[in-house]
Amino acid sequence: MKTFIKFLTVSIITICFFSQNLHALEKIKIGLIVPLSGNNSLIGERIIKSVRMAVNKINDEKIEIIPKDTKSNPIDALRVSKELHNEGVRIIIGPVFNESTKYLDDLKDVTFISFTNKLIGNPKNVISAGVNAISQLQTIKKFNEINNLSKSIFLIPRSQFKKEIEIAINKTDIQHKKVFFYEREPTKLTKQIEDLTKYKIRKNNLKNEIQRLESLSFKDKEKKIENLKKRDTLGDISFDSVVIADFDENLKSVATSLLYTDVSSKRIAYITLNQWFDESLLKENSLHPIYFPSINKSNYELFMNDFKNTYGLNGDQLSFLSYDLIGLVYFLIYENDFQISKKIFYKKNKFKGKIGVFEINKNIITHQLNFYSIEDNKFKKIF
Repeated sequence: MKTFIKFLTVSIITICFFSQNLHALEKIKIGLIVPLSGNNSLIGERIIKSVRMAVNKINDEKIEIIPKDTKSNPIDALRVSKELHNEGVRIIIGPVFNESTKYLDDLKDVTFISFTNKLIGNPKNVISAGVNAISQLQTIKKFNEINNLSKSIFLIPRSQFKKEIEIAINKTDIQHKKVFFYEREPTKLTKQIEDLTKYKIRKNNLKNEIQRLESLSFKDKEKKIENLKKRDTLGDISFDSVVIADFDENLKSVATSLLYTDVSSKRIAYITLNQWFDESLLKENSLHPIYFPSINKSNYELFMNDFKNTYGLNGDQLSFLSYDLIGLVYFLIYENDFQISKKIFYKKNKFKGKIGVFEINKNIITHQLNFYSIEDNKFKKIF
């Protein structure tokens, strides 16, 4: 009997050891759905190259990345996702475009880590990994609190991104004075900014004050009048900062309209969203300083150099993000003893990537970002 028990114990240990070895040899299959054909094929090519860099860095033979072509449309995104599902894949990185997520809730036991930064309207099994509005406003809130800015005006274009900003304002509870929606069409924009800043009233205040002084007699009268004539308006501005939720030429148009109405960045803080270090903004000296939240600039530049040196091809923002997403997924699986399940994205956790710190909680990813200014023809890190 003792011999039998001893044999049984050894057998159980052997089975457990064998099972652990089998488990150790099991591949960690991660799907990757990106455009590999059509007009957006270069985007997919860069992402795949970046993913290869990340896998090489992790250096774990258990990782198996299985790429598929979405052809930039939702029907093919679902089709190739079903193929991955049939191969046993339960975590898929992608798709790139928000439109391509629309049918993915057909695969309820698959978790998708999408490249989009939009949080509204996604299927429940799609987690947005892009730098979203909540992450950006949390960082702006920190800057405002440090600088005692409590009377911000949010300038938001009437665009598809409008609702994302509104929700982020509520979620972050950022102190502000007003939310103002504007039209991007130049003539309408200028008129709206004039009304917002009470430009004509302040212009008229100046005219009336000059006329009043001209009717009086006092010491240094001419000097005081001459100084007033150098000004464009007279009167206080009722806000201490503007958060311009726009990009590229539209951002410059809004800032230029503010400057035209005598509300310069020397009087109030010009704050905007993540500009990905748009170098064209360095040339807009009259608008400086401009402040914005963003990813880690040093890491971004190092990655771009590595990517260029490795492939002879310029990287982009999505390739930078995809590098971190491989590391993020591997980290979460590792933390879960290499068991793939939905709960790894539900538990509160943090991962430090090249972009910055990813915060994961209840299937939502946010980012701890840095904050920068544009002034003296440079991007300067504030925190």
